[in-house]
Amino acid sequence: MPCIQYCFRLFIRCIFVAGVALPVLAACPVEGVTTVGVVPQQAASDLAQSWIPLLKEVSAASGCEFRFATAPTITEFEKRLSRAEYGIAYMNPYHYVVFHQSPGYLAIAREKDRKLRGLLVVRADSPVTSVRDLDGREVAFPSPAAFAATVIPLAELKKAGISVTPRFVASHDSVYLNVTRNLVVAGGGIERTLESIDADVRAQLRVIWRSAEYPPHAFARLPATQDVVGRAFVEGMQKVAATPEGNDLLQQIGFKGVVPATDADWNPIRTLDIRVLDPLLNAAPAQAPAR
Repeated sequence: MPCIQYCFRLFIRCIFVAGVALPVLAACPVEGVTTVGVVPQQAASDLAQSWIPLLKEVSAASGCEFRFATAPTITEFEKRLSRAEYGIAYMNPYHYVVFHQSPGYLAIAREKDRKLRGLLVVRADSPVTSVRDLDGREVAFPSPAAFAATVIPLAELKKAGISVTPRFVASHDSVYLNVTRNLVVAGGGIERTLESIDADVRAQLRVIWRSAEYPPHAFARLPATQDVVGRAFVEGMQKVAATPEGNDLLQQIGFKGVVPATDADWNPIRTLDIRVLDPLLNAAPAQAPAR
């Protein structure tokens, strides 16, 4: 026994002399899995490729298990938010304002160094040079309640006396593809998703209009998801961002990092008094969240 103890002490001493640190595994204060719902601005398969490895690292850094989830369309994602199906969700600013009211999502974080701006894009070789050229034309948008990609552009077009026919195509990527394939003359999106699409697709597009800046998307937790889990998620994201490998994973979703946030950060959205999702406000949660 003395020999075993001596060898163990010698082993530990050698590790520190060599400058090698043993990994320290964090422990989650709450048991179970927390589902992280991500708004489907891109195809679910593309989101899974980038978010699953990221959440695996966040889980390892925090000690709590976070599992990726999304929905086939933004409209379906909104329904699932209304039913409280995600313990934590990454949602657009308008979604947050709506689903903070019911079922009560609480802001915990937002993207670092990002303001949200809506865009209208056309093909690079299109004769369209301004939004005035869109009057009477069909324009693609992700979904009726996509805040910066739909709600803001439509409101600004209406204010300018420009009438367009919206075509809702389920995701930001679908908007860009509809435009490049000449299925519509223009489409609505945001800077981050335009930056994230394949370079060959992006090269075929030209921005003709940008909105004012607004607060970015929110990470928010349900009241049933304990505050300590929300804090573990944010701290885990920040720990991952502090490593070169983790920074690469964040770049795959177009992030520089995340910072803590509070409900008041989205007050500028509340002043716009948008009512598109009012019918979902009274929907009671039909399913318990992951935590």
